[in-house]
Amino acid sequence: MKKVLLGLFTLTLVLVLAACGGGSKDDASGDKGTTLVIGASNSPHAVILEKAKPILAKKGINLDIKKYTDYVMPNVALDEGDLDANYFQTIPYMDLEMKEKGYKFVNMGGIHIEPMGLYSKKIDSLDALPKNALVIMSNSKSDWPRVLGILADGGVIKLKEGVKRQDVTFDDIVENPKNIKFKYDVDAGYLMTAYNNKEGDVVAINSNFVVDQGMNPKKDAIAIEKTDSPYVNIIAAQEKNKDNKDIKELVKVLQSKEIQDFITKEWKGAVVPVSN
Repeated sequence: MKKVLLGLFTLTLVLVLAACGGGSKDDASGDKGTTLVIGASNSPHAVILEKAKPILAKKGINLDIKKYTDYVMPNVALDEGDLDANYFQTIPYMDLEMKEKGYKFVNMGGIHIEPMGLYSKKIDSLDALPKNALVIMSNSKSDWPRVLGILADGGVIKLKEGVKRQDVTFDDIVENPKNIKFKYDVDAGYLMTAYNNKEGDVVAINSNFVVDQGMNPKKDAIAIEKTDSPYVNIIAAQEKNKDNKDIKELVKVLQSKEIQDFITKEWKGAVVPVSN
């Protein structure tokens, strides 16, 4: 009798443990497979992820996409473990965030470039910039070299020779004949409002905010960053997950010809795909 009771107890314990854990992770719909929680900006990042979602589902990877409208919380959530990865930031921005906040992240792969653009409701070209004009940009230090680079390419300012484009600072401006002024303490999420309110003469805005409002950077910007920019948008993950096979598969799908062709067709050059 004791052996029978012991056997029943053991069987019950095994069933309880099997029900509580182990095996594949279920998503909210009850489908079997791995669920990756990915933080992303609304557009184009979340749109691209939605396109990749059914492809990954066939591979047993379910995407749970969390949308963000700022550049701070996606990294906070990733650091705290609320996200498995995020897709919104460039390499220089991630490097700066890790340096300033102590995050331990890793670049899992580049997906696309969103050329930074200069926008204005007052002028239609950089040649028309008046003297003492005000250029408004975000408070993200990683954006400053991008804006200065566009102005240098447009002949508005001249930068010190020998400095890498992604490393230039305001101190590297050696010529500024129009005495252009800079305002660089604005939250990135406010830049579209500044543009619509006609604040300053020019507003530098990241393309994801622009396309989110139905605008086309190539058509609506008075000047735009070159596509050989080092500011590639990446999939970022915690350093401890650098060998995670599911995140690697996500990157592989996002770099596939199918997704690259979708990016090119959907944004017609306003968002440029990369494959490394």
